[in-house]
Amino acid sequence: MALLQIAEPGQSSNPHEHRIGIGIDLGTTNSLVATVRSGVPKILQDQHDHTLLPSIVHYGKDENGQAQVTVGHDAKASIATDPANTIVSVKRFMGRSKADIRFQHPYELVGSDQDMPTFVTAHGNQSPVEISAQILTALKNRADLHLEHEINGAVITVPAYFDEAQRQATRDAAKLAGLNVLRLLNEPTAAAIAYGLDQNSQIVEDQNFAIYDLGGGTFDMSILRFSKGVFEVLATGGHTAMGGDDIDRLLVKFLKTKFEIAELSNQQHAQLVQITKSAKETLTTEMQVDIQFDIEAQTFQTTLTQAELATVIQPVADRTLQVCQRVLRDAKLKVADVNAIILVGGSTRSMAIQDAVAKFFEQTPLCSINPDEVVALGAAITANQLVGNSKDGTLLLDVTPLSLGLETMGGLVERVIPRNSPIPVARKQEFTTYQDGQTAMLIHVVQGERDMVEHCRSLGKFELRGIPAMTAGAARIEVTFQVDADGLLNVSALETTSNVKANITIKPSYGLSSSDTERLLLEGFQHAEQDKQLRHLNELKVEAQRELEALKQALIQDQSLLEPSQQQSLHEAVAILEKTLQTDDASAIEQAVESLKVHSDAFAAMRMNQHIDHALKGTRLDDWSNSTNTSSSNQSKE
Repeated sequence: MALLQIAEPGQSSNPHEHRIGIGIDLGTTNSLVATVRSGVPKILQDQHDHTLLPSIVHYGKDENGQAQVTVGHDAKASIATDPANTIVSVKRFMGRSKADIRFQHPYELVGSDQDMPTFVTAHGNQSPVEISAQILTALKNRADLHLEHEINGAVITVPAYFDEAQRQATRDAAKLAGLNVLRLLNEPTAAAIAYGLDQNSQIVEDQNFAIYDLGGGTFDMSILRFSKGVFEVLATGGHTAMGGDDIDRLLVKFLKTKFEIAELSNQQHAQLVQITKSAKETLTTEMQVDIQFDIEAQTFQTTLTQAELATVIQPVADRTLQVCQRVLRDAKLKVADVNAIILVGGSTRSMAIQDAVAKFFEQTPLCSINPDEVVALGAAITANQLVGNSKDGTLLLDVTPLSLGLETMGGLVERVIPRNSPIPVARKQEFTTYQDGQTAMLIHVVQGERDMVEHCRSLGKFELRGIPAMTAGAARIEVTFQVDADGLLNVSALETTSNVKANITIKPSYGLSSSDTERLLLEGFQHAEQDKQLRHLNELKVEAQRELEALKQALIQDQSLLEPSQQQSLHEAVAILEKTLQTDDASAIEQAVESLKVHSDAFAAMRMNQHIDHALKGTRLDDWSNSTNTSSSNQSKE
């Protein structure tokens, strides 16, 4: 759906001018750039007719000893000779803390455990954002060679499971590369756009599609529904650190065991990784491949078959299918409800992966579009729409991968935007103060599926100050959660009587690790009953605390209404409830609340009688009778 372009009088652009939008698949292993020409999306090649740009950056020196940065195929040869200065799979480091990076790599990383690390290179320290910017610059230069006009904007794809930190890091890299980012688009979503437009005439309304995206370093699984020209993502899931790199590591481990090799240097390990990559690619079309590996004067040889490869990579295939099962459950669908499976990512070329997916979904997956190129093509189509060239009516709705909410009293989570909500989205919810005279409120934003804050991930905190002093519960705090099309979150809080406002844009310094991402989802299912009981207990405690606070305030004002024996009984019941609140026995708390209620209700009745007596003091019964008669007379006239 094209955007309406609005300009000031005298400043409108030429209506016949063709605006240029490009789509970029910033991949873990390879990256691509595409654009729409004559209504058809096409991958742009380099001067050597390569469509794939290896996502590799080498920081070295030229023939004259001057610092030189090479990207792509030119940098690939340096993996074996200079691994410490040749950055591979930088996408796996994007938006993640140093403590999250637990896989083997030949790099020296610096920085605190809580921050995104930097690589120590021959050109000084380089952040993952700066390295990604080098790759994006190379793709932009490739586009400039092919396109006659200035590039108006780019759509860059990211894994569906990238969180706010990883998405922001991608945006920062694009800005360094001089690109105007029109939108960050989920990779499975881009694939759906590519297939939806290519097969539009064959698609029947209300069809469900499974997008199985296994790339070099990430896995995404999404269920999309196509109905009346609208693609809607019903559910999504995946791993931010699982893909072809993991298959390579399993193959390296298998070969080391087969060759009886205990340890390898970084350079030898890099050489063996390249050999396994080549063997894996050969086995996409052949039934077996010969492997030779030289270490100093010793040569190791073996033959790797399709059957052996399938056995080696079975753990990766099984983990992806577990995600598929969970995403189907989230979408409230069965395998039989899926009309087609689309394979995306170079790792899906493996016959073992294709067979596993076909067996799980009980049908043959679709591969009519090159799985390496489909994401970039979908991004190019979206970019063409966003710059205003396309008149196609297809609309796409992404979803939030995890629930978003805030902390309430007792450490409870109040979900504001549930997971799998279509984005962009904005939701409002009203909250109030807990104590009399409260003039400030701490807004704690969290992400996750559990009911307690301690089990979710903290995204950020901010304070709303200047709330008018009122009795507890009188203030009205309107909290708004807004997720834009890129998945970035903005949270604002407004006190409606005074119009005092505060807000925060969630841009954390690092993202979720793969284990944390999986934990947030799985624990939400595994501990559902436990969380339900824990939430009930904490709600009981919060409500009891409120009752105690209100009762103590009432005693300060009107304790004189009670006889000494009544005061003692009430204070004893208060003490019992306060002591019980220190335990986690919900039934005991409920019983203590009921016991206190017997005394507090009687006290409340006394206070009410006193206020009524005070209101009626100095009036006669005739006054009320006359008032009632007058009122009745007025009502009858109306």
